[in-house]
Amino acid sequence: MAGRKISVPSYQVLLLMCCVYTFVCYVGSYMRFPVVPLFARALGADIFHVGMINSAFMLTAGILSLPLGILSDRLGRKLLIMCGLFIIALSSFLLFFCTSAYQMMWIYFLFGVGLAAFAPTMMSFVSDFSPVTHLGRSYGWFTLALYGGMSIGPAIGGKLAEELGFRPVFLTSGAIILSVLVLVFFFLPRARHVLISKPARRPTAEVARDLVKNTPLLACWLATLGGCMGLGMFITFLPVYAHEQGVKIGSIGLIFAAQGVSNGLSRIPFGRLSDRVEKRSNLVVIGLVCFAFSIAGLGIAHDIFTLVLFASLVGISMGLAFTTVGALIAEVVAPDSRGLAMGGYNSAIYGGMMLSSLCMGAVIQQIGFKYSFFIVGTINLITAGVFLLVFSGVLSYKSALARSRQ
Repeated sequence: MAGRKISVPSYQVLLLMCCVYTFVCYVGSYMRFPVVPLFARALGADIFHVGMINSAFMLTAGILSLPLGILSDRLGRKLLIMCGLFIIALSSFLLFFCTSAYQMMWIYFLFGVGLAAFAPTMMSFVSDFSPVTHLGRSYGWFTLALYGGMSIGPAIGGKLAEELGFRPVFLTSGAIILSVLVLVFFFLPRARHVLISKPARRPTAEVARDLVKNTPLLACWLATLGGCMGLGMFITFLPVYAHEQGVKIGSIGLIFAAQGVSNGLSRIPFGRLSDRVEKRSNLVVIGLVCFAFSIAGLGIAHDIFTLVLFASLVGISMGLAFTTVGALIAEVVAPDSRGLAMGGYNSAIYGGMMLSSLCMGAVIQQIGFKYSFFIVGTINLITAGVFLLVFSGVLSYKSALARSRQ
């Protein structure tokens, strides 16, 4: 049995499997997003506590993505993916029994652990079997699936909550995510069977020292952190803002869907574009600037039409910036440190969303939604400027690229 040959699916089949599993997982997870803030309000939470609940999962996801990314380099991708799916499903079932916003906060801490195990590990798995020449399109398709799930999930969850109430959404969410766990267990191969190259494994401390010196990687993490402050503002507070504008719960799901669909569909052409341009970093700058103006535009939107319009622009600009950032990270780090690098990337994602959820609730209470959206847009303009300055040092980019291909 030790000499039995392992049948390895092709690149296309592996990518399709990862996209399907990620899509279904995020449909199940994001069914809850337009529901949880309103459920929390129904349980007596104010706008500040709504922000605290969402910041709970972002805090744990942000803190744990980096160490769990290291674990995926050492213990294996498939094990971490399965653990993450189990924990996410469990958090959905526990929400069904919630009777207070305080309980929701603790359950969302658990949800963050699951996301930290699943998201960076699946991203690293995609980079394991993707040729360097196809990194952009691989992340284009992968993130299309991810944001497709993010878009369809809230629309389904909002409609289900409108028809049946809040709690059935959580049971449905948990069942969907458990189905993904079963598929992964039976069909997803282990990462060691699909690696394009088998790099020598270095000590974790040595890998970490190299990444700390990798200026392009740090710039990618910074761009992700700044951009995700805008995403956190959108996810956490847009349901309440839209509801105050007279938008029904079911239509709030459509706003999320507009952002997710435009975000996802734009990633295929942008992924291919990033494989063809000489410097991917220029696309990140353009995407961040457009994202800054789009998120600020939500502050002047007062009906379902303008909210959907600016949400769509948010999605397109995110598709350009974040597809390119994912490919850049895989490009400028060595294969044996991709789990750690993607862990840092996901830490930046959830760290940015956590900061937004944690801080902007208090800001909104003081100055209102309009100027709070403007503040987040300004932060993204500053982030784009810093990123441009870092990547204007062409030598640092080329040296990191050379190290990644050794």
